[in-house]
Amino acid sequence: MSGYLVRLSYLMTVMMEMTDNDAALRDWAAGFGPVLAANAARYDAEGRWAQESYEHLRENGVLGLAMPTELGGMGATIRQTSIVQCELAKYCASTALALSMHQHVTAFTAWRYRREMPGAEATLRRVVEDRIVLVSTGGADFTCPRGNALKVAGGYRVTGRKIFASQAPAGTMMSTMFAFDDPEQGRRVLNMAVPFADPGVTIHDNWNSMGMRATASNDVSIDDVFVPDERVTANRPYGVVDPPLQIIVSIAFSIVNGVYLGVAESAAEHAIAAAGGKADDPMVQRQVGLMTHKLRVATWAHDGALSVVGDDPSPSVEMVVAVMAAKREITTAGIEICDIAMEIAGGAAFFKGSPIERAYRDIRGAKFHPFAPEATLTHAGRFALGLPCDEM
Repeated sequence: MSGYLVRLSYLMTVMMEMTDNDAALRDWAAGFGPVLAANAARYDAEGRWAQESYEHLRENGVLGLAMPTELGGMGATIRQTSIVQCELAKYCASTALALSMHQHVTAFTAWRYRREMPGAEATLRRVVEDRIVLVSTGGADFTCPRGNALKVAGGYRVTGRKIFASQAPAGTMMSTMFAFDDPEQGRRVLNMAVPFADPGVTIHDNWNSMGMRATASNDVSIDDVFVPDERVTANRPYGVVDPPLQIIVSIAFSIVNGVYLGVAESAAEHAIAAAGGKADDPMVQRQVGLMTHKLRVATWAHDGALSVVGDDPSPSVEMVVAVMAAKREITTAGIEICDIAMEIAGGAAFFKGSPIERAYRDIRGAKFHPFAPEATLTHAGRFALGLPCDEM
């Protein structure tokens, strides 16, 4: 057995020991913190891919976190995966967010595996045995994907340009979508697996953002790539949050929400540490109280959504509403928390290199994941009023 598989076997044992022990799980994830924190400011300043930190997590089996244990993974639940991602984000949000795009695809593939769906087991085995990295393009595609598929013998030829392909430099396989005009069913969405190694795939080094600068969320062009029928994982209605997408959304954002909650936690912790000499000031006391209040409520929202999703969710619009409500709360409260943290810490937090300044920018990335905060309210309102709310 290779050294990597030996480490993964050990981590399976660790995970079993940490079941139902959130503190132990956070402590385990925090063990990677020194490496991530040592690189975070440099990655942010240079705007480059968090390669060394990502490889550190990869070498230590963290990419197998949501893999079923019988296939060689750690067997973490959706909730446990979110806890780990939250803790990692406190040290380097970019590394954690990039990793979450692999984790949520793995978690959804594990969901498919439990239902014996085609291709799921083979993909999961490659995550462990070949150490492949799965990249999601769903954040920019969602219900109306960029690009089109053309039916040919044995599969499809696909062309399009995907944006926000986080961790693209490390990616092995894209979990992506294309629009397809079916002569009988009309316009459809095909979920597909596209390998980065195909000569028709080009990664554009164009990620230069305000926050989450080290995620390498580059554009990826796909030019006339052949995808065999067996790599098509779903054939869905166009423009609709249908049951398969309800599962994808609920798993994905349960995990991604943890990252942004971790950013807010980090800002609050650094602000409280910086406030030590001003603790007797009633204004500082109020600011700290408001900041911790908002963090507590955001945490409750996240915990509540995770309880709705559970370990093995079934499709449900109500579940999507719960997860998106938590996402909105974490987004809006997180932005306020980071603003207040900067005020508490004072001028030093305004300078580049400050972890609070970095969190102030990173947290704003949460707005650009679907649903946007205002769209979340409209969707929730339509659901509460008994109106159709599956088209987005």
